[in-house]
Amino acid sequence: MKLLLILGGTSDAAELAAKASAIPEVEVITSLAGRTSQPQAPRGMLRIGGFGGEAGLVEYLRNAKIDMLIDATHPFAAQMSFHAAAAATTCKIPHLMLIRPAWERLAGDQWVEVDSVEAAAAVLPEFAKRVFLTIGRQQLAPFASLEDIWFLMRLIDPPAPDALVPPGMILCDRGPFALDNERKLLIEHEIDTIVSKNSGGDATYAKIIAARELGIRVVMVKRPATPLGEKVSDVESAVAWLVNQL
Repeated sequence: MKLLLILGGTSDAAELAAKASAIPEVEVITSLAGRTSQPQAPRGMLRIGGFGGEAGLVEYLRNAKIDMLIDATHPFAAQMSFHAAAAATTCKIPHLMLIRPAWERLAGDQWVEVDSVEAAAAVLPEFAKRVFLTIGRQQLAPFASLEDIWFLMRLIDPPAPDALVPPGMILCDRGPFALDNERKLLIEHEIDTIVSKNSGGDATYAKIIAARELGIRVVMVKRPATPLGEKVSDVESAVAWLVNQL
């Protein structure tokens, strides 16, 4: 048996865990960061919590006798991806990054592309009054000082009691989101701007389609850099890579 560690937290990681678990020669452990209170449990064994940086991940890989590592974390989990690449090199085990393609600007899209969440907050006062904020609960603080803007904040879990939160309304929900619902949400709350990370995938793309249809501006946070190494863009290719390691 070969022991595979999947760094998860995405729908692609869950799908990969299910398909990898069906391979007789493979035993799967999925590791989740533990940032949501009720994560969707993937197939195979589950580990929740951080590793304690690159050194902690190296120690885990060695102690658990991991044979292969697939990084299927969120495209914005850059630090984890760099730690994974370095740790796999140190431990001399095969390593793959599963990175879903980024969304691309299409005709009718009104995107303002920025390099960071902080940059997104900085540009909003120029044009925004009612903002649909869809960046997760970890990075609300940069928007908290924008008192002249009303925010609809969609989060999987509510923010911590002591978190800095922008003025507005919190909506707790988990994707995937239907286009009709996204369109209705934007119209009902009179949204003039969406702030989104360029996460890629289908689960949250409906808001981008709805914004295009309604002529709503999108402040799009670009993806961070990824480490060097072998990369694939879909689960099927990741499974093919895995089979080639056996």
